[in-house]
Amino acid sequence: MPRQFTPKVVTANTLIEGDVVYLDTSDNWTRCHAEAALFADEAQANDRLAFGAAQTGIVVGVYLADATAGETGPTPTHFREEFRAVGPSNYNHGKQAEQA
Repeated sequence: MPRQFTPKVVTANTLIEGDVVYLDTSDNWTRCHAEAALFADEAQANDRLAFGAAQTGIVVGVYLADATAGETGPTPTHFREEFRAVGPSNYNHGKQAEQA
């Protein structure tokens, strides 16, 4: 029996900087997980995945990541995605420095 589809976001890394990015509802890449488009429909998620994967001059490593609807937007459901969403592990760089 196939697994039931669960909501997903499209995520990748920027080609030049390596930053984690997410596809938003306007088909733009955002560095904020809460601004990502959340896809509850498997066909739509796969369509947007193909769209993102075709942007080889902008992003690499495009894939679908499990997420759930939160009060301020999608939230990760797996610890790996939570870690990717907050930025590098060095607090002096990236998203974590901006939050300080």
